Amino acid sequence: MSSIDAKNLQHIGFILIPGFALMSYASASEPLRAANLLAGREIYRLSTFSPDGASALSSGGVPVPAAPLPGRGSGLGTVFVCAGGSPRDWHYPAVLACLRQLAREGVRSGRISGGPYLLAAAGLLADRDFTIHWEHAPALLESFPALSPRQARFVVDGNRITCGGGIAPLDMMHALISERMGPDFARRVSDWYLHTEVGEPTAPQRGSLAERYGVHHPGLLSVLEKMEETIEMPLDRTAMARIAGVTPRHLDRLFAAHLGSTFLDQYRRIRLQHARRLLEQSPLSISEIAVATGFSSGAHFSRAYRNLYDMAPSETRRT
Repeated sequence: MSSIDAKNLQHIGFILIPGFALMSYASASEPLRAANLLAGREIYRLSTFSPDGASALSSGGVPVPAAPLPGRGSGLGTVFVCAGGSPRDWHYPAVLACLRQLAREGVRSGRISGGPYLLAAAGLLADRDFTIHWEHAPALLESFPALSPRQARFVVDGNRITCGGGIAPLDMMHALISERMGPDFARRVSDWYLHTEVGEPTAPQRGSLAERYGVHHPGLLSVLEKMEETIEMPLDRTAMARIAGVTPRHLDRLFAAHLGSTFLDQYRRIRLQHARRLLEQSPLSISEIAVATGFSSGAHFSRAYRNLYDMAPSETRRT
């Protein structure tokens, strides 16, 4: 890195979609402000935009002042889109047009939390390595089946940067500041926020299966993993027992002993949890969600959903 590179001002923009997660935005923007403070000069210039040019409201109702979307020749070096809530509500044609224009100008594109969904909608993720927050992944996969996100904390693929959100942007900004200013300077910025354990890009977004289900039996964990992978086309009990390396009857005993549930009940719960995320986030119809979660009919799906959540799928969609 030359001394000239270190002195050059880098203009970074944030497009905030109403309902964005304030934590994700702060985790990405605050390290840049700290970098300016520690450098003793402005090395990053930050601008904030919103679809209508008015203050953007976070998911918690906190307003962040914003300007209209950047036009041609904005001077931006990188732009990040922060989005949270439900992809069903992200109907912003002007944002998609803006992203395409910035990409044509060579602006580096970054997306945080649900932001990669908008990048996909703009047609800018084809043949790209990327990630998205695990909660938004089902809706993205249903809307853009040709895409394949990784469950990583963040991914840098050339001029495309995607991040799962939450506090993962702290790790991402450490990497980007290190790329520009060197690892020692990036370490000082992370220490400023007591961010002493910088995560690797490929670190998982969620706790391990053992942590999430509270079990440690390797055969049972293999079955639970396969359950989460085969939501649309569920495998039968005999096939799952082979994966665990046990008999079907012993598999039943494992579920009873470690989860207090039956094989079928646990499988159904995993599929219905996935269905609930699709109801809340995707534009799919209820009958399409029934098929996507392995139910033989819409009526079968609705009965199972009501038994678990004490409400109809249509009620979840309305609320």
